[in-house]
Amino acid sequence: MPKENTKEGYNNNMDKYLLTILQCPISKKGLNILKKDQLAKINSAIEGGVLMNHGGILVAEQLDAALITDDGKRIYPVIDDIPVLLEEESISLEQLT
Repeated sequence: MPKENTKEGYNNNMDKYLLTILQCPISKKGLNILKKDQLAKINSAIEGGVLMNHGGILVAEQLDAALITDDGKRIYPVIDDIPVLLEEESISLEQLT
């Protein structure tokens, strides 16, 4: 089960300056912290076994946190408070439509 994404959790740990310089390696769009309600939808899709990453691998583990592109089309998992900005680990949200 993912950790609660609250004041005590991931949101407090992300340096605001870091968010201003991070970008999607595919689209070059800016990144923001995925909101709690969006994270719940992603985790529901993961639990349902319907979400694949860009590398074609089924995403099996629920996310504690993620970053989303400014255009809302792609997310990147955050593992142990470290954004994983690898193209093959990204998840296209077009799968959810």
